[in-house]
Amino acid sequence: MLTLRQSPFDLFERLEQQLATAERVPNAEIHETESSYIVRLELPGVDRDSIDIKATDRNLVINAERTAATGDDNNEPLLSEFRSGTWSRSFRFPHSLDRDQLKASYRDGILEINAGKAVEHTSVSVKIES
Repeated sequence: MLTLRQSPFDLFERLEQQLATAERVPNAEIHETESSYIVRLELPGVDRDSIDIKATDRNLVINAERTAATGDDNNEPLLSEFRSGTWSRSFRFPHSLDRDQLKASYRDGILEINAGKAVEHTSVSVKIES
């Protein structure tokens, strides 16, 4: 009878390979003020021109790309754990966003988006003329 046994080290190696290929999204932080939402994302190594921000009624969608560093054949890294590729992250807010008030800044690898809240419309009573 043939029995295949795996070493615990084989399992750890397989887990390490899965983690290395898993898609990672940047860490985010969201603050709410009376009039706006402030969204911060960690984007180290991302070029400012590759960041795309779109807003709909209550959604904010951020797309970006981090390109892999290219080097010559003589200077290939022995080991590289730097992540590259494209990703997308979206957030849904309880209040509508005022798209005219959207502002974004990118400094030291941190993207900060200030999204103003839209004015909430209240119900109005209409008097019928006779």
